[in-house]
Amino acid sequence: MARLPPSFCVLALALVAGLSAGGLRAEMKTVCTITVNSADEKEAMKSSLPRDRYRFVELVEKGRADWLASACAQKIQCDVLVISGHYDGGNEFFSEHIEGKEYLPVDEMERVSCGASCSGLFAKLKEVYLFGCNTMNPEANRITSGEVARSLVRSGHSRADAERIARNLSTRHGESSRDRMRQIFKDVPTIYGFSSVAPLGPTAGSLIKRYFQTAGTGDFGTGRVNSRLLGQFSQHSLAVSSGFGESEPNATLRRDFCHFTDDRLTTAQRVAFVHQLLGREMAEVRMFFERIERYTDALTDAQRQEPDVAAELAAIASDEAAKRRYMDFMRDADQLAVRARMIAVAGDLGWLSASEQRQEQARMIGELLAANSVSTMETGLVCALNKDDELSQELPGLAAKARNDKVSNAAVLACLGSVEGRARMLQALTSTNEDDVHYAQVYFRHRPITDVGELRTVTTSIARMTSAGAQIRALDTLAQHRLSDQESLEELTRLYPVATSARVQAAIAGILIRSDYQKIANAELVQTLRRHRLKSTDGENLVDVLIRRLTVSL
Repeated sequence: MARLPPSFCVLALALVAGLSAGGLRAEMKTVCTITVNSADEKEAMKSSLPRDRYRFVELVEKGRADWLASACAQKIQCDVLVISGHYDGGNEFFSEHIEGKEYLPVDEMERVSCGASCSGLFAKLKEVYLFGCNTMNPEANRITSGEVARSLVRSGHSRADAERIARNLSTRHGESSRDRMRQIFKDVPTIYGFSSVAPLGPTAGSLIKRYFQTAGTGDFGTGRVNSRLLGQFSQHSLAVSSGFGESEPNATLRRDFCHFTDDRLTTAQRVAFVHQLLGREMAEVRMFFERIERYTDALTDAQRQEPDVAAELAAIASDEAAKRRYMDFMRDADQLAVRARMIAVAGDLGWLSASEQRQEQARMIGELLAANSVSTMETGLVCALNKDDELSQELPGLAAKARNDKVSNAAVLACLGSVEGRARMLQALTSTNEDDVHYAQVYFRHRPITDVGELRTVTTSIARMTSAGAQIRALDTLAQHRLSDQESLEELTRLYPVATSARVQAAIAGILIRSDYQKIANAELVQTLRRHRLKSTDGENLVDVLIRRLTVSL
């Protein structure tokens, strides 16, 4: 066999080397990281993966609010995405650190996924790692309420069919965390997350390192389900799924959601889509309500005045059939908060004027009082609705609807400006009944006590309360007022040594910490706090914080 000349061999080796280098460059993967809390997961991957095959790009830019838009502008394309942050179950990834200002709204992720201006960021994704609790939780975040089935009956369905359709809507629109992530990361082969509690960052980082040490790096970023990685996290509810594909039933639902955020659509086209939704069964409109609410609320005056947008809004405003169905559904809503929000949206859609909205609110509150079943949550809602005192003019008619003088009814009337109702709240704040105190607490959160005489009277009465639970709630109410009256503060310091509960003492400390405590700071007070401090099952509490602050200030 003839031997090849040395020059040929050198050339061949150079060619092979060049192809190999080219192959390595072709295999280089971009690992995008979004670190809004712990960096342990990112650092574990970064230290374990070969640098000549994986390039890490941190998308979060400290101090910049539009960092995700910045990543889009830079035309970054991710092969792997790693998100590290606490997850609230539906709205955002966030940091546990007070100084941590960066966060990741799920709506913003949806905008990136649906729009054209940033389509490249997620377009090449093979794997997504979501290091946050419940990111792959399959439980529905939303379920249909009773008014959904009732609206279907009103539109002509039998009771059985209405209940069946309502269940199907609940399943389809449940928006579990897992389904939300699958919608956002459409067509991504593998999405890892946690079906319940996720491990803390250091634990997750340690498990990731251990995985790479035993299994190597060959499977990372391939898009194939990695059973060995799942096994490594077997004690921590790690789960895997894939993004929605076009052939899945919920693909049409995703397209509907994208109408609200797709930047290829004009404002007028989005408003027209809202009109289209309003023409569907009200049961289905209810499933889209939160998105409709956010969108209509975000429309600026300038946008509303654009000719094509104004025309689409006028078409909605004149749609009497859609308005009638909407209003019937709104008035039948089981939850007062939902009804109140639907009234506001009806105003945004041009179906109710400002005075008509107030009349609808008054009608709603009147029905609440007549039903004689006011909760503390509903009390807070009425106070919030009347923050500008516009509903106070409805007080005479609404007072007649209250069937008795229960504290709960008095709280609602107080929120509407009733002088007698406010007097009842001052009495209720120091009641022996903790439920009564709770109503007063909610009321005074919206209508604080500003009169010094009233504050002194309330403080003295709280010091005489005998029920620890009610007393703690009353003290917590005072803490919201940031006391500066010296006489009231001294009354609380006299209560501290005779308190029979560590929780009562902590509540007193909570008031003093938030108050102008310099007026009463002295060595004798510090000594009293230390000598009479009751042992707390929680260990260090607000009493210890107060002692340290007083000591420093002396």
